Amino acid sequence: MATYAIGDVQGCFEALTRLLERVGFRRDQDTLWFVGDLVNRGPQSLETLRFVHDLGDRAVVTLGNHDLHLLAVAEGFAPLRADDTLADILAAPDREALLAWLRQRKLLHVEEGFAMVHAGLLPQWTLAQATALAAEVEQALRADTFREFLAGMYGNRPDRWNDALQGRDRLRAVVNAMTRMRICSADGIMNLGFSGERGAIPPGYFPWFEVSGHSRDRHAVICGHWSALGLCVTPDLLAIDTGCLWGRQLTAVRLSDRKLFQVPGLKSAH
Repeated sequence: MATYAIGDVQGCFEALTRLLERVGFRRDQDTLWFVGDLVNRGPQSLETLRFVHDLGDRAVVTLGNHDLHLLAVAEGFAPLRADDTLADILAAPDREALLAWLRQRKLLHVEEGFAMVHAGLLPQWTLAQATALAAEVEQALRADTFREFLAGMYGNRPDRWNDALQGRDRLRAVVNAMTRMRICSADGIMNLGFSGERGAIPPGYFPWFEVSGHSRDRHAVICGHWSALGLCVTPDLLAIDTGCLWGRQLTAVRLSDRKLFQVPGLKSAH
């Protein structure tokens, strides 16, 4: 039995298939942890979503910004963008079942010394607090009133955490950190517009995982979202969005021994 953490797939189902062949994935024994952004921009978002859905308990998924975007588009709270590849899902006969399943996924998953989140965790949060805050968002997504949450999900403010935040602002701050953040200031102000390489980070900001103050209770964080960062592996971090969509690699890490597996991404696969 093995557990593999997999970086942002983004609808690159053919690459995911090759990666699972590379690791020797055994569907009846092994577990896959997906760091989020299962869908969008790649050519096979529907196939990817169906495959992970059908894995049942063999798949653990934390929601990414593109997954949440799909839910918002499906409910009419966000427009389809020119580079979205979500039309097949929206027109699929099993659309409602897939979307309902997606709404049940986690924002943060903590298990066996690892904490998996799509983007990052703010330095002000303990792991226990982050887990509780993620649960607030998960509850809002799973409730019968989930459309109210989706209607207020978008926005770059608040760009910092405050324990006094309430309502939409509170949930939005959690979503922004866990699904959108790449960099923040020393006191936890998020720069949500930045997506570049480490060398292009503006003055006063740092990769979120390098800001002092993090209390992760000796858990290593598994994350994706930042393809321009590339693979970044340290004792307490596995950043595994390696730009599959952009023709680099799709990455898996076997958690028991941190062995890396990679296959070529979308544009370099042939």
